[in-house]
Amino acid sequence: MEQRRRSREPRRLLRRLDAFLVALIFVFHTASAQVRYSISEDIKRGSIVGNVAKDLGLDLAILKERGFRIVSGSNEQHFEINQNDGNLYVSQAVDRERMCERSSVCLVNLKTVLENPLEIHYVSVEVVDVNDHAPVFSDTVQRLEISESVLPGAKFTLQAAQDQDVGSYSVQHYKLNQNEHFRLEIRDRGKDGKIPILNLQKPLDRESMSSHILLLTALDGGKPPKSGTVQIIVNVLDVNDNHPVFNKDSYSVMLNENSAIGTTVLQVNATDLDEGSNGEVIYSFANHVNEQIRKVFEVDANKGFIIVKDEIDFETDDSYEIDIQASDRGSATLKTDKSVLVKIVDLNDNAPEIELTSFSTALPEDSRIGTTVALISVSDKDSGLNGKVVCSMTTGLPFTIMPSSQENMYSVVTKSALDREKRSQYDVTITAKDTGEPALTADKTISVLISDVNDNHPEFIVSKYDFYISENNVAGAPMFSVKAVDSDEGSNALVSYRILKPEGDINKRASFFNINPENGEILALKSFDFEEEKTFQFKVCASDSGTPSLTSNATVNVFILDQNDNAPVILYPTSTNGSAEGVEDIPRNVNAGHLVTKVRAYDADIGYNGWLLFSIQRITDHSLFGLDRYTGRIRTLRSFTETDEAQHKLVILVKDNGNVSLSATATVVVKLVEPKEAISASDVKSAATDIGDSGVTFYLMITLASVSTLFLISIIVLIAMQCSKKTDVSSKYLPETNYDGTLCHSIQYRSGEKRYMLVGPRMSIGSTIVPGSNGNTLVVPDRRSTSAEPQTTPNPIEMNTWSYRGRPT
Repeated sequence: MEQRRRSREPRRLLRRLDAFLVALIFVFHTASAQVRYSISEDIKRGSIVGNVAKDLGLDLAILKERGFRIVSGSNEQHFEINQNDGNLYVSQAVDRERMCERSSVCLVNLKTVLENPLEIHYVSVEVVDVNDHAPVFSDTVQRLEISESVLPGAKFTLQAAQDQDVGSYSVQHYKLNQNEHFRLEIRDRGKDGKIPILNLQKPLDRESMSSHILLLTALDGGKPPKSGTVQIIVNVLDVNDNHPVFNKDSYSVMLNENSAIGTTVLQVNATDLDEGSNGEVIYSFANHVNEQIRKVFEVDANKGFIIVKDEIDFETDDSYEIDIQASDRGSATLKTDKSVLVKIVDLNDNAPEIELTSFSTALPEDSRIGTTVALISVSDKDSGLNGKVVCSMTTGLPFTIMPSSQENMYSVVTKSALDREKRSQYDVTITAKDTGEPALTADKTISVLISDVNDNHPEFIVSKYDFYISENNVAGAPMFSVKAVDSDEGSNALVSYRILKPEGDINKRASFFNINPENGEILALKSFDFEEEKTFQFKVCASDSGTPSLTSNATVNVFILDQNDNAPVILYPTSTNGSAEGVEDIPRNVNAGHLVTKVRAYDADIGYNGWLLFSIQRITDHSLFGLDRYTGRIRTLRSFTETDEAQHKLVILVKDNGNVSLSATATVVVKLVEPKEAISASDVKSAATDIGDSGVTFYLMITLASVSTLFLISIIVLIAMQCSKKTDVSSKYLPETNYDGTLCHSIQYRSGEKRYMLVGPRMSIGSTIVPGSNGNTLVVPDRRSTSAEPQTTPNPIEMNTWSYRGRPT
């Protein structure tokens, strides 16, 4: 038994070795090829990455039979293999940042397999980064606190921005808005990116500016670069670097003798520009003030009042010079001294008295200069110089005080014109002053009311109103309003409105509107059609209710705006019965790109409402024909084969770009004929066309001559109107100054320094619409391009003209 076991073990080892060698050979045989592709991360779903079968040298016929597929690999859900054509497709949206995060190279490894026999091939797809992320700061606002004592050169590290893109598309630069205190430095931290650092250039002063608001912008390396911003608020911290400052250069006060104890002489006031305890001010006597002053006066430490503490005697001392000290509460106290001069005056016991003997409570604003307002008498119980009184009054008023022939009698009279609208009431202060030592005064204030007269015309807010209303408006509905104000009051300021209807046919259209006489609201009495009427002009009169009534006028310009109320009209193809159908014969041997025909249409509306787009609604074979959505040209997409049908039907949908699109359809039947038959049919058609074109050309020449004549007459009339009338609606509607021989209808108007144009085709059967070069925006350039139909796809935002050509091409 033991010998048998020993003889079996070498045999087992040989079998295992043979199996290992076979497996090793099999592995090297099955994993013998590898393909690498590169795609951009903004590639669309369904796009072809590459033909794996072709690049690996595989036969397309065996792909499905041998189950060609992806069996493993990183993120294999983003790609799939089509077994019919061997192409590798993008099955899901590719986001490099999510798949590879911040790796410099994003490589997706796929393993494909073929069975019977087993073959394994490796496919690598490199996802190339695009600049689809902007730098972002974690916070929208960064706050810094910097003491005003910090010296220039100090540096403060700021928060860096993050960008999910890598390489040159990551954050490359920072910039700081212009300011005089800070500049920006950038420190490159290698793989950690660039760090912005704020460098203080100029000392900070909290008292001049307590905070600084900066704007930091991060830019990536894209072309154009994307950016992100953060607001940096620098709060300046205070230090005690300002002395208290008194609000006056010098203080002087007169104090009557025998003033009662506790009387306030005056209040000194000092301020400190610092904040907190550094800016709190306390008051006291200066250190060198003598004891006599300290005995007579005292100082309120918090409010700065100087108060009488003891008896004041003019015969003892006629003046006092007091030094007051203001100190702040900072840790290192700063002090300022100020001298206060207190003059003691001898008593004049009785003040003058003022009596109003006659007074007009209301004074018309049209009163003449010299009209008496009030009569005043003054008296003083004192005698001598102390009893002699001089009167004065407030200056800067349209009144003056004049002495009367009788002693101590005065009259207040007007000295200049009055205007109630500028000022309706005056407070006149009359001051009586004796000549005693010290002089005593008395004041009396009278209020003079100015009554209104009707001396102001109503004034419109603007002299000319421009209103824009859409066509198909509701008749009888309020459309807009005008407003006038009258500076007078009462009935003199009550304004009513009416529409002026001058004689003549030109302005009879003003009867289409009615105005509310009370509030100026204007109603349209009919529904307007842009294609019939585009503008109206009339005048509105505003009248007040004064006697006599005063009026003023304003011009109202009404512009009708187009609505999408006209459906497109098919010009070609058309059949004899008027339907939009046509038959086109083309040879079978034409190449791809051959022009089959051109569908022509127009829309009576303008702007976006008249901008037409073409599309195929129904077609028998989508692979044969293509349609230019802007020009309506139908071209072949490929060459015809023997298996293609001889006749194809295309239904073309033409729709405008209004908010609610209107559309029309045209049917084109394309017949495939042999080259000889196509040449014969073309000769017959050319002959018929020549016969028809001669008649069309004759009528077109008559039309062009008529339009040119009307255009010249319009220019002459417009020049005459401009010369005879400064303000007219023609200032809004301008003639086309660069007429190029095409027929079109347009409206141009000016607002400020800009010109605007609303344009639309005025066309007949047989005409064609060609998009212009400048846009459907209403801005009109100084020189309008008259080039032919553009070769590139027109931008609806850049189109502003639709030109009319003589006949279809």
